[in-house]
Amino acid sequence: MAEHSALRPPVEVMRPTAVRELPAADDPDADPLQYSLKMDGFRAVAFALGGRTVLQSRSSRDLAPDFPSLAANLTRVLNPGAVLDGEICAWSHGRLQFTELLSTEARRRAAGTALIYVAFDCLAIPSPEGGRDIRALPLAERWQHLLDQLRDTSPYAQQVMTTENREEALLIADSLTSVGIEGIVAKRLDSPYRPDRRSAWVKWRHAETVDGRILGIVGPIARPHAVLVELDDGTRKVTSPRLDPSQSRRVAEAVAGRLGEAERTTDGLVVHAVTDGPLAEVHQGTGRHATTRFVRIRSEDGWTGRGPTRAWP
Repeated sequence: MAEHSALRPPVEVMRPTAVRELPAADDPDADPLQYSLKMDGFRAVAFALGGRTVLQSRSSRDLAPDFPSLAANLTRVLNPGAVLDGEICAWSHGRLQFTELLSTEARRRAAGTALIYVAFDCLAIPSPEGGRDIRALPLAERWQHLLDQLRDTSPYAQQVMTTENREEALLIADSLTSVGIEGIVAKRLDSPYRPDRRSAWVKWRHAETVDGRILGIVGPIARPHAVLVELDDGTRKVTSPRLDPSQSRRVAEAVAGRLGEAERTTDGLVVHAVTDGPLAEVHQGTGRHATTRFVRIRSEDGWTGRGPTRAWP
């Protein structure tokens, strides 16, 4: 089957700017904001190419080989030529399970984990000519196109929950924290899809966790005990308490091939420097003796070196 699309992978994606407080549209004459739930999953742009679906990560890898059943389902239900932006999410035991996305397809199937693509934007739509790039349209119009593309795709692809009311968004996000909702993304409804305009989209996350860049690992290479992270304010912290076996294995996989020589700090810790380290989600405590607790690896796309990536056609 011919691959009809106005866009070909890879494309640059919109990246929201982190904020400490969720904004409101203060000017009553200004175009309103759309507030959407921030899902706990892998960011992916879905290209419906007719005979197959490409799932492009933020770092331009094709995630379809890691999620073959979801890619196959999307190929069946998406209109050829559609290009959507969204999150690959895993649902198990009544909540979103990020760690299930790191498992193999066989393990997810055995565990009864459901995969779903939750879309929050539309970049291209089908047309008689093979496709139409709509990134220049305002979000309000792209959202209506998104709803049209998802009309008959349930349960494999659904639109994210949204509202234009700030207080309602905060209430919904707070009530759904227990099922894996991380926070809220606020977007100007008059904004085009322009990755160079970072201020058009902002993200607010529940205050209990922050992201830090991994600068080093503490302990053995194969089973590190802790990580050295740099937070947004430039401070550097060694996580505590000790990583559990699963966390240690994930960290070792994520930093493989990026390690420098070991050095011993003044505290007696053996630290291997990490070059271009991935992000780690950490819980930053408060108070004079607060600890920085490792939560999980938060990579660009969840790829941990399990196999080769697909080259773009």
